[in-house]
Amino acid sequence: MWFLAYISYLAIIVQLVFVTIAIAAGLYYLAELVEEYSTIAKKCIWWANTVITVLYVCLWLFEGFPTYMIVCGVLAQVAHFCILRHFPCVSLTSPEFISAVILLLLNHYFAFTYFAVVHYVFSEVMAYFVLWLWLVPFALFVSLSANDSVLPTISEQKDSDVVSNYFSKKRKYGLLTFFNYAKESLLPMRTKKIF
Repeated sequence: MWFLAYISYLAIIVQLVFVTIAIAAGLYYLAELVEEYSTIAKKCIWWANTVITVLYVCLWLFEGFPTYMIVCGVLAQVAHFCILRHFPCVSLTSPEFISAVILLLLNHYFAFTYFAVVHYVFSEVMAYFVLWLWLVPFALFVSLSANDSVLPTISEQKDSDVVSNYFSKKRKYGLLTFFNYAKESLLPMRTKKIF
């Protein structure tokens, strides 16, 4: 009886490893797609943001959610629209991005306090978190890698030209850059033998 219990714990660990690898591969693929088709990704994120804004209004009308949750959620969607104005160039220090992060944290706090008091089925709570809170920020997070391959249009520094400013950047930060670094550091490189 104890042997099967220990083997089931081992199977759970193996399943978690496979799920983690599958999620990483999916994120890598999505980051590649967003980097290749950034204008289509912008349209998809814009439409998702629009639909979620309408869904916030539907929550207020049909489900009776508190007004402060709806207002905070709609303000977060407005911040996401502001981030999309400069897409795929997303600056992590811009006021739009910082306000979107603050509103995301505030939305999570409101959701946790509301669902702790009002009883909903677990699937409905997960639907709220996945659709209303996580979908657009996750899409924007995956699309940060598209910023790495964008050609410059204006110089951020006043005293240098566009080309020298573009080539003077030392490090690129993004999801795709992180995955490429992990692939290069964890997986051994195979060399072909030439005879």
